[in-house]
Amino acid sequence: MNNNINAQTTKSEYLRRIEIIYANINDHLKDERKGLYLENIGKHENPYSYLWPLCALIQATNEMETLNPNTEMMKPVVSAINHYYSKDSPAPAYMSYINKSSRFYDDNQWIAIAYLDAYNRTKKEEYLSKSKEIYTWLLTGYDEKTGGGLYWKEDEKTSKNTCSNGPNILVSLELYKITKEKKYLDTGLLVYNWTNKHLRSKEGVFWDAISIKDGKIGFGTYTYNTGTMLQANVLLYEITGDKKYLKEAKFIATAAEKHFYKNSKLPDHYWFNAVLLRGYEALYQVEKDPQRLKFIVDDADRVWNNERDESNFLGREKTKSLLMQAGILEIYARLAKLNLTKS
Repeated sequence: MNNNINAQTTKSEYLRRIEIIYANINDHLKDERKGLYLENIGKHENPYSYLWPLCALIQATNEMETLNPNTEMMKPVVSAINHYYSKDSPAPAYMSYINKSSRFYDDNQWIAIAYLDAYNRTKKEEYLSKSKEIYTWLLTGYDEKTGGGLYWKEDEKTSKNTCSNGPNILVSLELYKITKEKKYLDTGLLVYNWTNKHLRSKEGVFWDAISIKDGKIGFGTYTYNTGTMLQANVLLYEITGDKKYLKEAKFIATAAEKHFYKNSKLPDHYWFNAVLLRGYEALYQVEKDPQRLKFIVDDADRVWNNERDESNFLGREKTKSLLMQAGILEIYARLAKLNLTKS
């Protein structure tokens, strides 16, 4: 099979874009003195960023290190994330802000996913140990209300969301692949089965959440939720060899393109779309069909050509945010790594 797709953007062009975006982040969205990052350019709700944008940036910098193995692009982001660390009961985890604040299960999952990717690449023990610590805290967010699943927010247990269950599956399965400890696979399958039972649509994309109070479903659909479940199925296929998971992954991939790619564009949230790309990248590594990725490649070019201002910041919103810059940075880094275009 030809591993190229018809497109104009070469790896060197992606690398050029990456360099521009990364420089903008460091020049305009970082406080070098404090070693912290800003939420956006302009007026801020707080002096520094919430944790969520750093969840995006840590993954983006991991992908950049993959392209540039002798660099330490993750290091300043890890240092910033450490400012959000809390040892509060029932287990250590990261808060949503540097001052005492709520802890979100999904924020911590995104960090663990990036750290596990970094561990697989570098074998640095600190990435694995921190991921195991996060996993321990994540389990405190699981109970049998609504039949199982993890909450979204530690101090307001009002919903269980795909965004706090899909990535939990990924953390668990990656830990299993590394350690071969059965408890991780058991957790992954437990949460996988619950998420499919309660939050998967017949169409093959995933809904937002289920309410604890009345069991009502929040029927919103976001690219990142479907992305984590696409990736989860690929991982389960790789671990078990059971082709039902590969069949499901292909079904989800086809459904996601049909559902989200409208009028030749994806929804405007770059980081959500980066997480969707992770799922497609995982599937590509198994089935080697580059055509599945063509709509994402095309959308990434559309963003660069149509949603870039005179300072090379990306996004339709007036106030440019760290979250969006990090999201599109990850997309370009992953596409550079895949190098699917005919050059």
